[in-house]
Amino acid sequence: MLEKKMTLNDLKAKKGKEKIAAITAYDALMAKIFDSEVDMILVGDSLKMSFGGDTETIGLTLNEMIYHTKAVSMGVKRSFLLADMPFGSYATKTMAIKNALRFYRTCKIDALKVEVDLGKVDIVKALCAEGIAIMAHIGLKPQFMRFDGGFKIKGKEEHEANELVETAIAMQEVGVFGILCEGIKSDVTQRITQSIHIPTIGIGAGVHCDGQILVWSDAFGFFDDFQPKFVRRYCEGKTILKSAIRQYVCDVKNGIFPNTNESY
Repeated sequence: MLEKKMTLNDLKAKKGKEKIAAITAYDALMAKIFDSEVDMILVGDSLKMSFGGDTETIGLTLNEMIYHTKAVSMGVKRSFLLADMPFGSYATKTMAIKNALRFYRTCKIDALKVEVDLGKVDIVKALCAEGIAIMAHIGLKPQFMRFDGGFKIKGKEEHEANELVETAIAMQEVGVFGILCEGIKSDVTQRITQSIHIPTIGIGAGVHCDGQILVWSDAFGFFDDFQPKFVRRYCEGKTILKSAIRQYVCDVKNGIFPNTNESY
């Protein structure tokens, strides 16, 4: 449990010494529960899927991300708070700087995350030059799923693996504080982690990253339409909640709730 606010420098200092634990959150209620228990909380554009019921992250607006990030920030006091820039909000340098500055000014966040390849180096460099802390997301990029023809694991081919390593190094050189590796072969993630001096956070990328992140509804059993290979369920939250709601309904219908102590 964190005893003080987790800073960017604290995260960097964990490289090679202590694994970083991260989880997503989309509202103040869950954020308050997770705060100080994990090193990092991400307001992910995954909310379009796990919170909004969609099958992809594309379509989420900057206004929606800002709304949810503001809510999460109300519950976060100690964990490092990171938020996603949504699809289409950082397509050019001018657009990226304008939208990132608005995000940064409006929300109480520690950093922003963007999905990148080598073609985004100049945009990321421009964001860092404005004093915006950036985490680069490489590998399987959900915002690119239509372009890729689905959610595809990366690093299977040598040329692709080499490009991922090159991208991570390039992003480090222009100033990002960390790399999120998603859906990357474990041996490739190991190469990436060993090639840079900033932390790597993995999701579906094996054990060799400097930390791990999961979507909270996956990790705690609230989403059960399917279970990705990389997800470990730490409780069956949906089953527990359904049992509780059924007991509540039973108590109401049988006149057991409220009792005398619960009445004015």
